[in-house]
Amino acid sequence: MADETVLQISGLNKSFGPVRALSDVRFELRKGEIHAVAGENGAGKSTLMNIIDGILQPDSGDIILDGRKVTISSPTEAQRYGIGFVHQEIALCPDVSVAENIFMARTNASRSFFMDYRKLEQDAAEVFRQLSGIDPSVVVRDLSISNQQLVEIAKALTLNCRILILDEPTAALTLTESQVLFDIMRKLADRGMSIIYISHRMVEIFENCDRVTVLRDGKYITTRDVAEISPSDVVNAMVGRVIDGLYPEKQTGPSEEIIFEARDLNDEPRFSDVSFQLRKGEVLGLAGLIGAGRSEIARGICRLEGKATGEIVLNGQKLDLKTYRDCVKHGIVYLSEDRKGDGVFLDMAIAANISALRVEQVANGLGLIRFNKEAHQAKTLGAKLNLKYGSLSGPVSLLSGGNQQKVALAKMLSVDPSLIFLDEPTRGVDVGAKSEIHRILRDLASTGVGIVVISSELPELIGLCDRVLVVREGRISGEVSGEMLTEREIMRLASIVDADDRLRARAR
Repeated sequence: MADETVLQISGLNKSFGPVRALSDVRFELRKGEIHAVAGENGAGKSTLMNIIDGILQPDSGDIILDGRKVTISSPTEAQRYGIGFVHQEIALCPDVSVAENIFMARTNASRSFFMDYRKLEQDAAEVFRQLSGIDPSVVVRDLSISNQQLVEIAKALTLNCRILILDEPTAALTLTESQVLFDIMRKLADRGMSIIYISHRMVEIFENCDRVTVLRDGKYITTRDVAEISPSDVVNAMVGRVIDGLYPEKQTGPSEEIIFEARDLNDEPRFSDVSFQLRKGEVLGLAGLIGAGRSEIARGICRLEGKATGEIVLNGQKLDLKTYRDCVKHGIVYLSEDRKGDGVFLDMAIAANISALRVEQVANGLGLIRFNKEAHQAKTLGAKLNLKYGSLSGPVSLLSGGNQQKVALAKMLSVDPSLIFLDEPTRGVDVGAKSEIHRILRDLASTGVGIVVISSELPELIGLCDRVLVVREGRISGEVSGEMLTEREIMRLASIVDADDRLRARAR
């Protein structure tokens, strides 16, 4: 099967006005292989996948399926050719059940007046038997982002596709869920399914893929067997330059000055007995399995959800915080893990996004926005973050994922913050932008801004943070730093079952 080509692309070109998105791109996919496509945001990966799925039409070039030249005019036609696409951005109907989402096409095609919900749920449960224990009757909006991603994958598996495109499928998954997905991918490949796997995570590519194709600036760079190339070779091919380290140097020595302190925070059952300190100049990490309470603690401190009790002390001053607006006034801000849902306003201008957190800063005495002042603020902060854009009046949706994240970060910086909680700050951004964001966070910490990073990527926490607090079941189970700051120690603290836990389990 390894030598049988199922999809071949040659001379593919695509432009959007004056912007050349793809230039003479080629790609080959063999039967039963897992083929990674790597490249920075803006490299052309999404454009290429959208053409394969019929969402976009190429300006020129050939698409050959099973030795026959084809034109894929729509996603529906792509499905008829046996092509399934799981997009990075979740596109489910939030107000209906998991089962209805999975079998939406079957439901729409049905001529029956009544819907057989029991049959839908039984069939959905069968699909999830190999993925997760998600209840098919649950309404999608009540699921976590990671479980919504699993629903997207389950939906694709029902299409009986021969070619499956997975775009950053593990971005919202736990380590355990990711491993389940990788096992399923290998089983599907062993049965003859061909998988195109898009990821910025080198570990995933080198542990699970057979070959990797690199795109850069809309052009084909190389295709290699993963066994014959190193992760640094792939990264350097992606960015067109040598990146020696993804992480900046850490703080040389621990500072004694405490800039933030949380004392005995409680908001059961979400979290309880949470106390920690943040020292000047350090980057503090929050680790733990998804659902352990990491984000809940940050959002509770920022008064974005729940009703946390306890004491919040910033620069020696005890604060009385009732709303997120109170937090912003004191310089405490939160960058959401859901960039496109909560981090930025996709259809609004870049400048308007950056000023949105405290509009009064760019308004006159009558409350009217002074657009020249707003543009100056955006230009200044954009330069500080090395933001790449065409026009500050253009919508954020036109930017790459990394630059969208920089806009979200610029919005935080617009209020001159004292403390920033960053939830999955580099999720879905390419390796070059990731390195830049790490540098920006370290630079901010060195100027005295408090930085707390929540991340599911253990290498990121280890490479970026000076200390990491591990959260388990809504409590801080331990702290790691120095030589103890390892993946093994973090996972031990995140999943350990101690004697007290066993006693409580027996009592229940």
